[in-house]
Amino acid sequence: MTHEMVKTAIQNAEEGGYQNVQFKLGEIEDLPIEDGTIDVIISNCVINLTPDKNIAYSEAFRVLKPGGRILVSDLVTHGEISEDLRRSFQAWSDCIAGAMEKQEYLDTITKAGFKDVEIMEAHYFTEPNMDIRLEGKILSIQVKAIK
Repeated sequence: MTHEMVKTAIQNAEEGGYQNVQFKLGEIEDLPIEDGTIDVIISNCVINLTPDKNIAYSEAFRVLKPGGRILVSDLVTHGEISEDLRRSFQAWSDCIAGAMEKQEYLDTITKAGFKDVEIMEAHYFTEPNMDIRLEGKILSIQVKAIK
């Protein structure tokens, strides 16, 4: 996020009368939030973009209150993807380059300390003009887990 995006989010919350939200600019691997202070974390295809998902999920676990939860939508792989595809600009712009294998992704969440890791929804991901070698290999999943 940028400073402008945070400013817009704050304005939208004020206009909507939402008083139970905060917006902070930070890095997913080093959240500017105190330990054990957050009830819920939601993410829409952001963790996929970080090179170290272990740190990202450890940070999420750190800032959540006991019993806090995450709901994450992300892309994962179903089968191998060649390195030349992963290094392509198109794969990065489509959020595919950083995708982990599905079970490895779920294991990363569990290793961070989360329990009851559950896929709530999954479907094959496709984009117009997507490289044919990726067909049937990219899944969009929505995962819920509890601290």
